[in-house]
Parts: sequence; structure tokens; C-alpha cells
Amino acid sequence: MELTWIAIVASLLMGGGALLIFIWSVRSHQFKSFEDVKYQVFWSDPQEPPKPPQKEQQNGSSTQDK
Repeated sequence: MELTWIAIVASLLMGGGALLIFIWSVRSHQFKSFEDVKYQVFWSDPQEPPKPPQKEQQNGSSTQDK
């Protein structure tokens, strides 16, 4: 019988904790843009890494002279 009361108290504490987390998330606007999340995959295009700048020749000759 003692184990039953421990299980009941534990389940009430877990349910109360879940309720508090839900209330916190609603009050802190965690569900504000709930529908926009599924479209973020289409909005973000992969970006190419930036190319390193090409060094200019400093000895006076250029590739056009050849």
C-alpha cells in the first residue's frame, strides 16, 4: 500500500512539473511562430563559402602581357 502512495505522489509531481513547464512556455511566447518553423527549411538556401581574394602580381608583369 505504501508503494501505491509513492507512485501517486510521484505522478502528481511529474504532472505538476509538466504543467508548470507548459505555462512557462506559453507566457514566454515559445509558441509565437509555431507555423513558421516548418517553412524555414525552404527559406534558408545553402551559401557557398567565400572565395579567397586573388593576389595581384607585384613584379610588374601581368598575365595579359604574355
